[in-house]
Amino acid sequence: MKDLLIALSLLFFLTGVAQPELLESGPMVGYSGYREVLIWVQTKEVANVKIGYTTSDGNDMKFTETVSTNRKGNFIAKLYPREVTYGTVYSYKLYINDIYVPRDYKLEFRTQSLWQYRKDPPDFKLAIGSCTFINDQIDDRPQPYGSNYQIFDQILSKKPELMIWSGDNIYLRTPDFLTATGINHRNKHTRSLKELQPLLGSVHHYATWDDHDYGPNDSDRSYVNKKIAEKAFNDYWGNLNTNAAGNGGVTQHFLYNDVEFFLLDDRYHRAPNRDKNLDKDYFGKQQINWLIDALTSSKATFKIIVSGGQIISDAAVYENYATYPGERKRFLDRLDAAKIEGVLFISGDRHHTEISKLDRKNAYPLIDITCSPLTAGTHKKRDEGNTLQVPEKTFYDHNFGIIEISGKQKDRQLLLKIFDASGYEIFDYKINSKDLKYPK
Repeated sequence: MKDLLIALSLLFFLTGVAQPELLESGPMVGYSGYREVLIWVQTKEVANVKIGYTTSDGNDMKFTETVSTNRKGNFIAKLYPREVTYGTVYSYKLYINDIYVPRDYKLEFRTQSLWQYRKDPPDFKLAIGSCTFINDQIDDRPQPYGSNYQIFDQILSKKPELMIWSGDNIYLRTPDFLTATGINHRNKHTRSLKELQPLLGSVHHYATWDDHDYGPNDSDRSYVNKKIAEKAFNDYWGNLNTNAAGNGGVTQHFLYNDVEFFLLDDRYHRAPNRDKNLDKDYFGKQQINWLIDALTSSKATFKIIVSGGQIISDAAVYENYATYPGERKRFLDRLDAAKIEGVLFISGDRHHTEISKLDRKNAYPLIDITCSPLTAGTHKKRDEGNTLQVPEKTFYDHNFGIIEISGKQKDRQLLLKIFDASGYEIFDYKINSKDLKYPK
């Protein structure tokens, strides 16, 4: 009997040791709701995965349903803690094949607060960034393009509750474009970065895409694998919804406290850049119709529109919205005609950070915060002809943004801080909610 107990103990020990080796990446915290959140995990082979979670006192551990990962699903598990209460922070643990898999960093998620009709909305912080290139020597060009991976530790150190990834979150390479195998390989390779794991584990993540996580460079609606790319994007992210406009793509919407986010898709319906028609599609009519309706319905203090490409910059270069002048004008005219208040933009793509500000007659200014890159290549300072660029609010090295939203319900403030890859603050920029209203 003693020998049997020793053998069982040894088997349990060896099995327990083996479980961390089954983990490919994650856990990653996805969307936050009132009655549930999403947690994403990827294993290296078939495994049973679940999450145990508890409030800060550590009592009364609850468990999600167990999900079995499989090759067809890229060994991804999406888990839903549902026995939760409003406005509560939970610590959680990962279990693979019923064995606890410890992590050497914090695992945490939070549910949203039910503040409406009761008190002022909660203050909170969110991180923003775009353009993440993780080197992969066998597939890359001779000169490495990615660096400063420690930036993810610096983002986490600022303690945001959520992060918005505004495109080029991976960089598909030449061997990736042609097949689902290639697209999934690149997503898995980027998501498995060691330096990224602590940030994934305790910050709620939302994302849209741009060309490099959609398809080839400068890709458009003609890309034949766009449905495969769409499925991979939805598999690898934990967004609350997708295809919000109903015609394909990754257009999304979510609410966090008193701020609504509208994540646009600038690829799925986009006409080719080389199309000579100045009235060509960028977002496309159906997506814009949905956006105007959603903005009109919104009662949020700030209505933040997120796009992979720049919206407000008037420099008609590269892939800015200004290179699609007909649709850009119609969109901005409709926004003004609807008298929608509280709108501002976040964008990526450009491999530098800048703020663009469009002053309008008898209307509040439209502001676009372009934040890029996280780890992808940078360029030297240059004048691209953006006449709307806010002076002294530019940066040309790896960086990320932290947005702090605070104040009383009728007098909210948005404070943007831009940090370099070492966490040093470069500049800040303040926007008051009362300044995003139409004059009386």
